[in-house]
Amino acid sequence: MTVENLHHIVIVGGGAGGLELATRLGDSLGKKKKAAITLIDSSRTHVWKPLLHEIAAGSMNPEKHELNYLAQAHWHHFKFRLGRMNGLNREKKEVLLAPYHDEDGFEVISARSIPYDSLVIAVGSTTNDFGVKGALEHSIALDTQNQAERFHRKLHNSLVRAQTQTTPIEEGQLNVAIVGAGATGVELAAELHNTTRELAAYGLDNINAEKDVKITIIEASNQVLPALPSQLANSVMLELNKLGVQVNTGERVTEVTEKGVYTHSGKFIPSALVVWAAGIKAPNFLKNIDGLETNSINQMVVHQTLQTTLDANIFAFGDCAACPWEGHAVNVPPRAQAAHQQASLLISTMKQRVLGKSKLPIYKYTDYGSLVNLGRYT
Repeated sequence: MTVENLHHIVIVGGGAGGLELATRLGDSLGKKKKAAITLIDSSRTHVWKPLLHEIAAGSMNPEKHELNYLAQAHWHHFKFRLGRMNGLNREKKEVLLAPYHDEDGFEVISARSIPYDSLVIAVGSTTNDFGVKGALEHSIALDTQNQAERFHRKLHNSLVRAQTQTTPIEEGQLNVAIVGAGATGVELAAELHNTTRELAAYGLDNINAEKDVKITIIEASNQVLPALPSQLANSVMLELNKLGVQVNTGERVTEVTEKGVYTHSGKFIPSALVVWAAGIKAPNFLKNIDGLETNSINQMVVHQTLQTTLDANIFAFGDCAACPWEGHAVNVPPRAQAAHQQASLLISTMKQRVLGKSKLPIYKYTDYGSLVNLGRYT
């Protein structure tokens, strides 16, 4: 069978789930020339998203932890295509990609389409600011490596500026406010406690890190880690208290300004640096894409086979999919272990489709527990 006649599996999104799926399909179907596998992503390299808070804090060098998609594709018998999906033609069975521009605005790759027999959407999620006034303009999300590196530059520049200024440090000038006490928020707070004090210790003698640098978490729910068991949340809260991190639970953010954060109770938290880590949604381009069913946060609605409800040739998994959780009134939670389990299921699914089988395996989520990493502390 020629390459042109092979069943073509296209995976959009090279996050942990999409990359795992492409790699394992390449090592099996691709290597044996049973199918052609293509992975599409808008970045050239992959960094595991749960590590972005370490890049933001400056405790991890991304160059030592990033994986090159082209090299991975070469090693594992799949193709990699650089591009950002911006549309879909279900009738022609084509993924539409936007033109790709470099940092100077030069068009490197023109708009194009990639045909598929089986399409898997694994584009993950982005931060949901819920339309809060000023959140988009005055806070930074940690969805991408570029955002994490941008935050770290702003943090570093703030410390250097404070070291050299002749006027006293203003209230909130070196403070970091983190909106959202999920895993990203609490892990970032712990990392920042360490790195800001290390930076201050390396010659920034005009800065008293304990007095001048405050880290604050703001959470609308009544506990940190609201999606996780209270026992774990309470343990994390104790550790954050030991580090001197200020935690405000039961406070819903109503506005973000260049000076700080306002909450619904009238509280103002002065902070020149704000990280938005509250809530997720699937990327906006997925909303009812080519007539497919999506929910209020743009997730593609799928059956337990992970097939979209209106097109059996299109699958979605991970944070961008709304998958029923058997025996529960809610969907499968958007967590890394769910994406890993779904990727494993889709290995079997794609092998069945290549063989022409119509009966596909069913996904059942298993919760194996949770791990919260507070850096060197616990």
